[in-house]
Amino acid sequence: MGSFLVVTLILWNTYVFFQKVKEEERTKMELYAEAHRTFLSSAIDVDIPLVGEIISKNTSIPLILTDQDGNIIGDRNLDENYTEKDKKRLLEKFKNQNDPIVIELEETTQYLYYGNSPLLTKLTYYPLALLLIIFLFAAVIVSYFRTNKMAAQNKLWAGMAKETAHQIGTPLSSLLGWLEIMRADNVDKTTITEVEKDVVRLQTIADRFSKIGSEPALEKVDVVELTKNSYDYLKSRFSSQVEFSLTAPDYPVYLMLNPVLHSWTIENLIKNAVDATKGKGKIVVSIEDEPRFLKIKVEDNGKGIPKNHFKKVFEPGFTTKKRGWGLGLSLTKRIVEEYHNGRIKVLHSEVDKGTVIQVSFIHNS
Repeated sequence: MGSFLVVTLILWNTYVFFQKVKEEERTKMELYAEAHRTFLSSAIDVDIPLVGEIISKNTSIPLILTDQDGNIIGDRNLDENYTEKDKKRLLEKFKNQNDPIVIELEETTQYLYYGNSPLLTKLTYYPLALLLIIFLFAAVIVSYFRTNKMAAQNKLWAGMAKETAHQIGTPLSSLLGWLEIMRADNVDKTTITEVEKDVVRLQTIADRFSKIGSEPALEKVDVVELTKNSYDYLKSRFSSQVEFSLTAPDYPVYLMLNPVLHSWTIENLIKNAVDATKGKGKIVVSIEDEPRFLKIKVEDNGKGIPKNHFKKVFEPGFTTKKRGWGLGLSLTKRIVEEYHNGRIKVLHSEVDKGTVIQVSFIHNS
C-alpha cells in the first residue's frame, strides 16, 4: 500500500511538472508570436534588437507558420532535411499537440503552430519509463520469492526422497537375512530367485531415492544397452494387452550418465505411457542416434495431452490421475535436465490419439 502511494505521488508530481513546463512553453510561443507580429508590422530597415533577440532565443521549440489559407510560410527548429511533405505531416502533429496562436496583421492573418520541446517530450515518456522500472523491479521480487519457494520445495522433495530410501533400508536388511535362512532351509531355488529379484528391485529403488538432492556420479555407459534393459524389465511385467516395440541402433552409443537415474527416467516414461493407455494399447520406444544428439522417444496411443498442458505435465504436483502425486515426470525432468544436462519435452500429442515424449542428450565430445 505504501509503495502504491509513493508511485502515485511521483506520477502526480510528474504530471504537475509537465503541465507547468507546457504552460511556460505556451507563454514563450505567445511572446515569440508577438515579437514576430511586431517585426512584420515595422519597416524592414528598422533595427529592433529586442524583437530580434526574442525570436533568436527560441532554439528548442519547433514551430511552423502558416497563412490564413493553411499554406506553410515559415518554420523554425526543424530538421534541415525535411521536405514540404514532411513539414505538412509535422504540421498535423502540431495541431494535435497544441492550439495555434493567431497573429493578426494589418492585411492578413498568420497562424503559429508549435510542437513540444525535447524536454517536454522526455517528460511525456517519463511516467511510462517509471512504470516499466517498477514493473521490472516487481518482476525481480516475484522471481526471487518464486525461486526461494521452488528451492524450499526441492529441498522438501529431496528430504522426503532420502527419508524414503532410509526407511526402505531397514526391511531390506531383514529380507536379505530371510533369504539366507531360505537357502539354509533348502527352499525351492525358483522361489529364492524370484524373491532375490524383488530384493534387488527394492535396492535399486532405494538407491534412486538416495541420489535425489545430491550430485550423482556420472560414468560412461552404453545408453542403448541401458535403455534396452529397462525396457525389457518393464515389458515382462505388464499384461499382454499392452503391445511393446523397440527400435534402436545395433551398435553401442556412449554417454556420461548415471545408470541408476537413467533407468529411472526410462521406467517413468514407459509407466506414464502405459497409464495413458489405461493398460491396453501400444507403446513404442525408439532410440535415434543423430550427429549431434541422441534422442529417446516414448510414444503411446493413449488419451493424449492438451496443448496448454505440454509444460505443466513436468511441474511438481500436476497430475490428471485420480490417484497420484504428480511427481513422476517432474522427477524425470530433473534427472534429465539437471543431472544429465539433457532436454525433455512433449514432442507431439493429440487428445484421444496419443503422445510422444522426447528425451535428448548432446553427444559427449
